[in-house]
Amino acid sequence: MSWLGKMVGGTIGFALGGPLGAIAGAALGHLMDADKGEQQRVLPGAGQMAEQDKAQLTFFVAAFSMLAKLARVDGQVTDEEIGSIRRFMNEDLRLNAESRQMGEKIFNTALKAPQTFEEFASQFYQQFHNRPELLELMIDILLRVSVADGRMDKSEEALIESAVRTFGLPDADYQSMKSRYVSNTEKYYAVLGCSPSDDNATIKKRYRKLVRDYHPDTIASKGLPEEFVNFANDKFREIQEAYEAIQKERGMT
Repeated sequence: MSWLGKMVGGTIGFALGGPLGAIAGAALGHLMDADKGEQQRVLPGAGQMAEQDKAQLTFFVAAFSMLAKLARVDGQVTDEEIGSIRRFMNEDLRLNAESRQMGEKIFNTALKAPQTFEEFASQFYQQFHNRPELLELMIDILLRVSVADGRMDKSEEALIESAVRTFGLPDADYQSMKSRYVSNTEKYYAVLGCSPSDDNATIKKRYRKLVRDYHPDTIASKGLPEEFVNFANDKFREIQEAYEAIQKERGMT
């Protein structure tokens, strides 16, 4: 977590602000006791934070805060749901021990916090409103974890749909994203945000745009924490695999 050293200096909550700042401050405040010399060297001045670091912190805190509210939407958090969060950390994000600890602290703090899922989604949108690929990535994360147990509860879907509305994502795009988690050829079209009825030119155009948006060199400069870059890179590979499968099916060159 390369931004950790920059994050601990000053007052975490003040630097981030809003409902996510409250979660970050409560969950990560213990880091304020770290070596003060290092804090001053990395972040001179309470509450100051470079925009890139703020973006990374916002994404990290928002992801685990929103997942916490998603897990609790039906009134209780089951061992199965906790297991799905941990698998997401280990298998999808491949977090190291320190990052897993951070994610769990944020998750557990958000579970008990009075702030709402909608408040977290709104602040996330304020930070990333001009980066639609990151808004879509957050929805993808929520969907993936919500179906980790093989089903999506109606209350979970309603919460995700509220984030879709907050983010201003078209319903057709959301339905396409949701269908990525079904197993057949339609999944490949859904990954590209296309339909089997689209012509080859439309599919190629969409594929090229996604490759530009999610190319590892591009995504690395978008304000993602490094732990989530792995997840985005997996998405890039998923796009490549989907396009290759459609090419083969259609005999495209």
